[in-house]
Amino acid sequence: MNFPKMSRRSVLAGLGSVPLAAAAGLPAAARERPGGHSENPGERRTTVLRGADLVLTMDPAIGKGVLGTMEGGTDVLLRDGKIAAVGKGLDVPHGARVVDATGRLVLPGFVDIHNHLWQSSIRGGCSDRNVTGWLDACNRAVLPKIDAQDMYGFVHLAALDALQTGVTTVVDWVHPIPYDTSERYVRALHDSGLRFVYAMTQSGADRHLIPEVKKDFLDPLPLASAQVAVHAAMSGIKDLRLLHEVSRDLGLMTNSHVLEAATDRKDEQIRALREVGAFGPELLMNHAIHLTDDEIALTGDHDVRVAHCPLSNMRLASGIVPLPAMHRHGVKAGLGHDGGTNDTSDMFNVMKAAVGLQRALHQDAEIHPTIPAVLRLATMGGAECIGMADQVGSLTPGKRADVLVLDPGTLNFAPRFDWISQIVLNGQPPNVSEVFIDGCLRKSGGKLVNVDTERVVRAAERAAAHVRTA
Repeated sequence: MNFPKMSRRSVLAGLGSVPLAAAAGLPAAARERPGGHSENPGERRTTVLRGADLVLTMDPAIGKGVLGTMEGGTDVLLRDGKIAAVGKGLDVPHGARVVDATGRLVLPGFVDIHNHLWQSSIRGGCSDRNVTGWLDACNRAVLPKIDAQDMYGFVHLAALDALQTGVTTVVDWVHPIPYDTSERYVRALHDSGLRFVYAMTQSGADRHLIPEVKKDFLDPLPLASAQVAVHAAMSGIKDLRLLHEVSRDLGLMTNSHVLEAATDRKDEQIRALREVGAFGPELLMNHAIHLTDDEIALTGDHDVRVAHCPLSNMRLASGIVPLPAMHRHGVKAGLGHDGGTNDTSDMFNVMKAAVGLQRALHQDAEIHPTIPAVLRLATMGGAECIGMADQVGSLTPGKRADVLVLDPGTLNFAPRFDWISQIVLNGQPPNVSEVFIDGCLRKSGGKLVNVDTERVVRAAERAAAHVRTA
């Protein structure tokens, strides 16, 4: 299948001509309570988060314990898009914005390592189906009806939803789509301000589109990176081999759904991935619910990474991932929303489900993941899984400034008893007061900065109407 091409010059001109999320605004005042300013969300400013009551650095070398806990008036300095310093009584650089974080919680942005953002188009759909029925009746039925412009509306809506809930990095597994639709898809992600990994797949015959999309649309964008998404099956091993060769030639990770449903066993997915040489640290497996004990050990031995999507697994009656066994074998794991079958973006809910499912299954309140462990899965664990632990996932000086400020002074969160546990068990997206991505303020005072939410929703509704009549 061949799709119409656009010139690289026209694409780059288009990307540069569209302001991020219709941004406009003026610099903020010198000292502000969160929410007291308006600015261009693409503007990066030196910022001091002053006097946070609790900071979780996710770096044991900075703070106490596995979460790098720092309490009692801790500052975080963001400069040149990076974490510059974390500590008490930091000097404020001349001209820096100072955000009063007293009474607030600060932690790294959430890393969502498995999503399908276009599936906002089918939210709530096929709710009486298991994974096989849902794929047939919703996923495969709707995707061919979505044109390039409508794709922008769906992806932009879902990307902004993820951002407002505290996700700062997303891995988006993108089904085979035309070249021009890829441009609109990437544009929507770029316009949202998210850091994103575009995991793209094609048929073996159309594999040339992958390096083209990477070169034309992703490489010019500082917050974008790529993976090669594949379908693993012995019956399709020829295409799998060709696509893995593309990922190897480009130096990219391979990303595959593996044993999401018990019926996937017939595809011999682990065997196929091993035969093409993909089964190693450059492989991210999504779901991996129905691994045998031997396959879990093999996954750990080969340093294969796993994306755990508990809310989607529950919705689709897929099963409960053997996360404690994976942990015992040293498998690196992170958390994912998994698109339409997560139904909304809420990493707090994903964390709580990840903890609760294992406790209910094993009848053990100390089973993995514990509360500290699941917070790590949502941040540093996810970054490790996608090879970005040197860039994001913790508030380590030198890493990119992807930071959340949480407001615990709400009916659902207060009063203070055990704030670390309350993040997972009581936290909700409205508690996310501020979001910084690469040092740029994207959410402030509980609202996305300079985003016309009603306009975004209207665009998605128009796109949904087109799909219904297509």
